[in-house]
Amino acid sequence: MAFKPQGESSEAMSEINVTPLVDVMLVLVIILLVTAPLVTQSVHVKLPETAETTEDIKDQPFQLYIDDKNAITLSINDSKTPYANLADLEVALKAELAKNPEMAVHLHADQSVVYGKVAELMASVQHAGISKMAFVTVEQ
Repeated sequence: MAFKPQGESSEAMSEINVTPLVDVMLVLVIILLVTAPLVTQSVHVKLPETAETTEDIKDQPFQLYIDDKNAITLSINDSKTPYANLADLEVALKAELAKNPEMAVHLHADQSVVYGKVAELMASVQHAGISKMAFVTVEQ
């Protein structure tokens, strides 16, 4: 509460002193920062152990390779088939897609392959009707 000197009129003071408000807010922020880590509670749960599972062989994606010489190879269930051109590859992918409509393709491209060749390969896979494609960047 602010007092005025004796000689002035008794009008209400229209200014608010913000300094005490700022002090209180800073103290509240400090209290929040100190107590927040202490409030965090962890619940210790012993999870059940399960056996490892393996993926179903028929649902594994096809592996499509393009090497530094632009040679294209399609690997289906560990049988690798080289393709001389993209038209032959597209026909083979359409035949495989007829067997399994949920087919996926993993694309392995050598780092020295020009991006244009990779884009052409991606377009051929898309023209074959395959919508699920992933890029493998680390050799497995």
